[in-house]
Amino acid sequence: MKVVIIGGGAAGLTTASTIRKYNKDIEIYVITKEKDIAYSPCAIPYVIEGKIKSFDDIIMHTPKYYKEKKNINILTETEAVDIDSKEQKVKCVKDGEEIILDYDYLVLATGSTPFIPPIDGVNLEGVFTVKNIEDGRKILEYMKKCKRVAVIGAGAIGLEMAYAFKKRGLDVLVVEMAPQILPRFLDPDMAEIVQKYLEDEGIKFILSKPLEKIIGKERVEGICVDKVVYDVDMVILSTGVRPNIELAKKAGVNIGKYAIKVNEKMQTSINNIYAVGDCVEVIDFITKEKTLSPFGSTAVRQGKVAGLNIVGREAKFTPVLNSAVSKIGKLEIAGTGLTAFSANLKRIPVVVGKIKALSRARYYPGGKDLYIKLIFGDNRKILGGQIVGYERVSERIDLISLAIRNGLTVEDLYLGEYCYCPATKMVNEPISLAAEDALTKF
Repeated sequence: MKVVIIGGGAAGLTTASTIRKYNKDIEIYVITKEKDIAYSPCAIPYVIEGKIKSFDDIIMHTPKYYKEKKNINILTETEAVDIDSKEQKVKCVKDGEEIILDYDYLVLATGSTPFIPPIDGVNLEGVFTVKNIEDGRKILEYMKKCKRVAVIGAGAIGLEMAYAFKKRGLDVLVVEMAPQILPRFLDPDMAEIVQKYLEDEGIKFILSKPLEKIIGKERVEGICVDKVVYDVDMVILSTGVRPNIELAKKAGVNIGKYAIKVNEKMQTSINNIYAVGDCVEVIDFITKEKTLSPFGSTAVRQGKVAGLNIVGREAKFTPVLNSAVSKIGKLEIAGTGLTAFSANLKRIPVVVGKIKALSRARYYPGGKDLYIKLIFGDNRKILGGQIVGYERVSERIDLISLAIRNGLTVEDLYLGEYCYCPATKMVNEPISLAAEDALTKF
């Protein structure tokens, strides 16, 4: 049996490794346009900042490793250009030469492409996106001759890049068309905590206004926002991504509301074609609506499910909460499930619990501020959570995610059993305190 996987990111490589773990005989080919594989794009801002010394340090494995250790064939700098699903063949191009690969199973892990706003100046020298390691290398080289940078988009990657540039000595301006930063997983009151931290670090913000155009003759010289021109030498477009679905259309698989339509086994409408990662649409755990989940954690989970089903083991991909975490400077930010704002848009009545606590016992050295916000439905069940603090954030957001999936109530979280040690946490777990605050409002 032969499996061809188009895409060498987290979703594609996880699928390949999962297949190999449970079956030593299947022939596996992975096709990728990139030169480098097995790295996390999420690490790019930390290399730019200097926390990680080199882009080479974030490359975990090479094609040679996959061939020698796992017997997985990786075709780098190779583009899949067409799929004949009836003949079960993929047409690829490498160095101008055509390659035809037949398959028994095909996995589409084609990922996503940065969204480029349709404005003047996006093609000027000095305009970058942050999608792959090659983008990172170009940015790191170009910034050496820059003093001022504008980051367009205040999502997690945009803010991580903004902080990285500031630490490298550049003046940084962040432009966000929404009225707050991190609109995807924080409510405005929680986002204000993060914004103040970054402003104290010297980063400037323009909110509620879109980028109108990028100014320059051959290279970036400035940007225009609300008819005001700001002098900058470089622009980072962190304006979201769009799923790559063109190959899927050529294969004849069904496209859903946003991206490739798959079932819980990660199968497309054609039984021997699977799809994983940014190129597929998923179901929201709470609202049951179709959505996107462009996260590495989702890609890995989907790759495991697809791989297990291809080798004949039953596995199902469950709906998402889109749990997310970011570390910007010393600050950790995380969210899962619904925000109060998104619940209000969907006309879901909620009760909110919110507290400011410490990460350790008050008398133990090193304790840091911890802000927790919990969102409960009127049935008393937990629907979402947001945490901003300086330590122990990601573990708590994972706990909240599990609580949502298991239908825990405000009483469950308030009276739950939590461990305690002065050096690691308060005797009253902050999640319990936030739940208590909500409980008083029911």
